[in-house]
Amino acid sequence: MTLTAYVNARLIDPKSKMDIPGSLLINGSLIAALGENIDIPESAEIIDCKGKVLSPGFIDMRAFSVDWEAAAAGGITTVILQPDQTTLIDNDAAVERIRARAKERATVNVIPMGTATKAMDGQEITEIGQMLESGAVAFTDCRKPVEDAQILKRLMEYASYYDALIVQFAEEQSLKADGIAHDGGIASRLGLTGIPSIAEQIQIERDARLAEHTNSRLHVALVSSREGVEAVREAKARGVKITCSIAPHYLHLNEHALEGYPTFAKVSPPFRTEEDRLALLAALADGTVDTIVSDHDPKNPDLKRLPFGQAASGVSGYETLLPLSLKPVQEGTMSLLDLIAKLTSGPASLLKLDSGHLSIGAQADLTIFDPEQPWIIKRNQLKASATNTPFDTLPVNGKVWKTIVAGHEIYSA
Repeated sequence: MTLTAYVNARLIDPKSKMDIPGSLLINGSLIAALGENIDIPESAEIIDCKGKVLSPGFIDMRAFSVDWEAAAAGGITTVILQPDQTTLIDNDAAVERIRARAKERATVNVIPMGTATKAMDGQEITEIGQMLESGAVAFTDCRKPVEDAQILKRLMEYASYYDALIVQFAEEQSLKADGIAHDGGIASRLGLTGIPSIAEQIQIERDARLAEHTNSRLHVALVSSREGVEAVREAKARGVKITCSIAPHYLHLNEHALEGYPTFAKVSPPFRTEEDRLALLAALADGTVDTIVSDHDPKNPDLKRLPFGQAASGVSGYETLLPLSLKPVQEGTMSLLDLIAKLTSGPASLLKLDSGHLSIGAQADLTIFDPEQPWIIKRNQLKASATNTPFDTLPVNGKVWKTIVAGHEIYSA
């Protein structure tokens, strides 16, 4: 077995609340030792981390493309793939096919979600039990929430039998209609059809009531508004098994990002008001938000070169996940330990994965990064299959140095 020791690191493990200077020894694919003073065999390769943070590998709960080179560059060791692929992941055979293909080709761990309804048509629920056995970790119709309350109730009852996680996109469809921007003054001035924040709030409130009634687990895929955050917070206070995610681009941009109609700033849900942005930061800091996701959705450049109303929504998010997520740490409202939990132990717990932690005998899925290293996001230097980011030329802090999966270094800056 190959022995590798990462020394002079800042070991951060949110699950055990560890934040100490120390070293970590890998034996083959597993963690063999970690701590402030460990015995390192003479035969081990020594890698000096020079004070950088060594944490569990990041787990990304919301990605629409595997794009593993970009994922590795972003410190992501596990990609949770959304089910609306070229062939929908709506049955056990599709789950097995995705997992087998990823094992052959990808350097990162790839685990799919299954669809909540067949063909994502919102009419017939899928075989959750069979897909769970095949390796699916949650169930969602992606950006199409299950609208019919009776069908969602049946889905949640079925899911509760397995304690499976149902993931809903929080956008009441009749209120969304053909909207493409936040329903406010900016959209009105730009002549863009709006989506009101209440569309998010109403969807969350209804879904939370059904989760409460069925005693099932509900995860809100992305919250984008103050009203959405408050709906989640209130449901949690009632004891509902509800959790939620945010994507870091919503921590940085508001509706003013649409000035000039830049299609790289067209996202779903849309960027909202400055008040909403600040509410998201507060919800992340106070624990209302459970996980941070990249929402990685690379788009062919031709789909972004269209007029704003016709252009596709989506951002390339893997490689900017860390620096953009560090905002509350840099502003002093969160500790680095608590922030990293949203990328590691948080998603692992929700998805019942035996990962997202540093412990002896665990698979060595690790991310090593410098939270203070300055760099400039440059679209033409990203490794993603498409580089649709609204953050081109933005100076940021926080850079991934190495990404390790099962003891193998798959990325090095």
